[in-house]
Amino acid sequence: MRKVVYLLLVLSLTFTSCYRQEVETSDAWELTDDQLDSISFYTTHHYTRNYNFFVKADSVQLINQQPSEYLSGMLIDTFSVKRGDRLVVADIMTMPSDSIDSVWVQVARDQLTMGWTHESELLKGVEPDNPISQFIDSFSDTHLLIFMAFLSLVVATFIIRHLYRKRARLVHFNDIGSFYPTALALLVASSAVFYSTIQLADPDSWRHYYYHPTLNPFAVPLHLGLFLASVWAMLLIGLATLDDIRRHLSTTEAFFYCLGLAGVCAIDYVVFSISTLYYIGYPLLVVYYVYAIRCYIHTSRAKYFCGRCGAGLQEKGVCPHCGAMNT
Repeated sequence: MRKVVYLLLVLSLTFTSCYRQEVETSDAWELTDDQLDSISFYTTHHYTRNYNFFVKADSVQLINQQPSEYLSGMLIDTFSVKRGDRLVVADIMTMPSDSIDSVWVQVARDQLTMGWTHESELLKGVEPDNPISQFIDSFSDTHLLIFMAFLSLVVATFIIRHLYRKRARLVHFNDIGSFYPTALALLVASSAVFYSTIQLADPDSWRHYYYHPTLNPFAVPLHLGLFLASVWAMLLIGLATLDDIRRHLSTTEAFFYCLGLAGVCAIDYVVFSISTLYYIGYPLLVVYYVYAIRCYIHTSRAKYFCGRCGAGLQEKGVCPHCGAMNT
């Protein structure tokens, strides 16, 4: 009898817990055609009405009339917005008969300054009005990237060669007894490979991130979140590296060591970000990991110990920790 009561109790709880009152949402998905077009445009172009742009070109030409009047050959009035102006997207129109660009965008600087232009012409002269997107845009400029790559390689090669000839402390060659500099160099190389991989495998997600950036790695898709996590990791490991360099070296030696480390990281970024675009960066990264770890094991291990404080030393002489002379 007791088992029957338990069974009835379980069945009653099951049926009552499975019932769920449906929420009335009769108009939740009743969207107008204009709203549906706006959503469709947003998914492919990553911006829509009320999006804010910042003019980066010297000027952007706009027309006062409707695009249909321009395409029909009517006389039009043009005006320009200047560098530094902020624009908001007021309207978007598709003109299938336009052979140049079927998408027209109306932007407004203020209530009295409003005009139309082709989307392709607009995007050439503007960038999203937020600092992260502007930073990405600056470092994505082809001419600037080539110049920075050339300058980084020249300067870094000169610094590394100079330090190597003077037998100064240098990551991968005459390293200190800390793994942080090696870890930072490896992380920069890995992040460069990861960044270029996103450009190759899923450029649309990066374009969406460009229009809607964030520093929160948990607010974006997994692959973008991993890249943002690597950027934060570079910042944290960089701070730990500076603190460890300060403890291992004197002020002068630490300064030149940081210059050499910056040069190595610059070379890593340029080499791996470019080589990955041609799929060479992946095997090169594996080789670099093996090389960097082997160099750390062979060059950072202490050969001597200070007779006063017991700190590890790479060579005999003045101890950088306590100042004692070791002969």
